[in-house]
Amino acid sequence: MSGNQNYINHVALVLDASSSMSHLSRKVVEVADQQISYLARRSQELDQETRVTVYVFADKVECVIYDKDVLRMPSLKQLYRAGGMTALLAATLKSQRELAQTAQLYGDHSFLTFVLTDGQENASHRCPDAPARDQRELVQAVATMIETQEDNWTLAVLVPDQMGKREAMQCGFPKDNIAIWDATSTQGLEEAGQVILKATESFMVGRTKGIRGSRAVFSTGAETVNKDTIEAAGLIPVNPSQYQLIPVARETAIRDWVIECGHSYRTGCGFYQLTKPEKIQAQKQIAVLEKKTDQVYTGPQARALLGLPNTEVRVKPDHNDDFTIFVQSTSVNRKLVPHTRLLLMI
Repeated sequence: MSGNQNYINHVALVLDASSSMSHLSRKVVEVADQQISYLARRSQELDQETRVTVYVFADKVECVIYDKDVLRMPSLKQLYRAGGMTALLAATLKSQRELAQTAQLYGDHSFLTFVLTDGQENASHRCPDAPARDQRELVQAVATMIETQEDNWTLAVLVPDQMGKREAMQCGFPKDNIAIWDATSTQGLEEAGQVILKATESFMVGRTKGIRGSRAVFSTGAETVNKDTIEAAGLIPVNPSQYQLIPVARETAIRDWVIECGHSYRTGCGFYQLTKPEKIQAQKQIAVLEKKTDQVYTGPQARALLGLPNTEVRVKPDHNDDFTIFVQSTSVNRKLVPHTRLLLMI
């Protein structure tokens, strides 16, 4: 790509509007509007053009906004009404088929679609937008489509349970492009919104590094870190003379352990090893450690590398054979976990 070409993102929301979503309809509008204002802000900050498409589906699939500049988007308030069955497969196929007709001239174009559903497919076989009437044929059509999409296409889905996840995998969705959300409450939908936001953030930051699509859009945590992503994120290796790794022998407060090990303590100098899912505040620094070499990488890009937005977010210490995540502690009483290590910035 030559330097004067634009990054152009085509972001689509494909939203379930079946009857069972009625109790969440106000929240759906709120979450979608939040996503759009976030996209508008980040597009300006990262100097990327973002165009938004919105589909709603029940018995049939309707495109209510098509490829519209994110800076000119209306609220979805007037456009989202719940009622009917769930033509999930037809919605997936139609959204991707129609978006594929978007012109991709003059620019580095990338397509990111989030499908959100609270239930199982039950209406595509009689939906006018479906290419087939047989359920098996429809599943096969989605799988073939996903398999043959170009590398600048990312298709992700949020489903309500393990059964939904199994069905999505049968349809060929990459497993790290499937997330489970709690469809029973507005709180669950709020959290789903955060998951989409986080995935979009890592997608947009990835774009600035030349990444065009992702088959692991919902991965946050250690499993998203590898040599290539470290390089792509422009992470800074810390000079080994500037940090020490101290084994933790017993459960103890971070300041006490640092002093006991013969070092002076200042707030923020200690990073604890992430061992369980927990909330990490926006101002907390993250460091990643390459296990083989004990090389530490840090910098604001470390958050982006793990797909973390600049807001408080819940992170899992997902198992990774090569890297360990460390989180800055700003509390002197943070309890350290025995048999982990403490990263001390000197």
